[in-house]
Amino acid sequence: MGKRRWWLSGVGVLVALAGCGAEVDTGGSLPGAGSAQSARLSVVQGRGELVCGVSGELPGFSFVNQDGEYSGLDVDICRAIAAAMFDNPNAVEFRNLNAKERFTAVQTGEVDILSRNTTWSLSRDTSVGMEFAPVVFYDSQAIMVRKSSGIRKLADLKDKSICIQIGTTTEQNLTDQMRRRNIPFKPIVFEDVNTVFGTYGGGRCDGVTADRSQLVSRRTKLPNPTEHIILEEALSKEPLAPAVRDGDSQWQDVVKWVVYALIEAEELDITSKNVSQQLKSEDPRVKRFLGTEGDLGKGLGLPNDFAARIIRHVGNYGEIYDRNLGSKTPLNLPRGQNQLWSQGGLMYAPPFR
Repeated sequence: MGKRRWWLSGVGVLVALAGCGAEVDTGGSLPGAGSAQSARLSVVQGRGELVCGVSGELPGFSFVNQDGEYSGLDVDICRAIAAAMFDNPNAVEFRNLNAKERFTAVQTGEVDILSRNTTWSLSRDTSVGMEFAPVVFYDSQAIMVRKSSGIRKLADLKDKSICIQIGTTTEQNLTDQMRRRNIPFKPIVFEDVNTVFGTYGGGRCDGVTADRSQLVSRRTKLPNPTEHIILEEALSKEPLAPAVRDGDSQWQDVVKWVVYALIEAEELDITSKNVSQQLKSEDPRVKRFLGTEGDLGKGLGLPNDFAARIIRHVGNYGEIYDRNLGSKTPLNLPRGQNQLWSQGGLMYAPPFR
């Protein structure tokens, strides 16, 4: 498993500006700018491990247990990159970042990649020096309430209190939706997400809002999970994606095509269990994808068998989803939009050719 190391580095210069949804004028002069940042692939290769920013507090996405072991969809994305580069999914150092720290950590080069249930939005793509990889989870924002409250729709929250994490897209989304529907409410905001859910769990808020997947995950940690329901109404689109610092196209390509490899493998029905047999396939698509024919890895600066390494060690996207979020997990999240495009979902990879 990856090492657990709490992030104690000094990145406070930009923290106040880099909150979720905040816009930062990078001006091309951020700390860490220069040759090292513009050649991140070489930096990571020279270091021998990937430094990955995660939450560490969200079961199903990134969670660290009492033994310091990390698990989750976001965690497995980082392990897939490490597998592609080093043939070792454990060549990752995970750093826990809160919502305010996360962008700064990427901007300053403290982490190589942010894989932390982060929404891809226009302002983040253009104003905080971020470049997003493909979406790894299509989500939406929702509100959780107590079943006993009688609240079943947004209109029932008139003049009710709602706990929110400040500095996130959820804050603006909720305000926009309630204003549009002319529903007055009482926002109770906190900086720390644990305080948000702790306050709701303690009964000081009538409801709590976050990404639907986060609500499902956090509900499992409440004393009586079945006493809480998540309202059906979706407040927003929340495409969650990994991100790297802008301005390094080679590193962006590596992260991007690792994610696509996970999706393509599922479409080709290549799994961690059958990849050894698939390496003998005569299907030209499989041969190119697994690197037994052609030189697709060369263009990325990776070994030609990078996709085979990923699937051997981490599995395809479907395996990752099932392991962390599927029906046999406490979250039991239906795949829905996160199905392959061929099965009615939105997961789609460009051709590997």
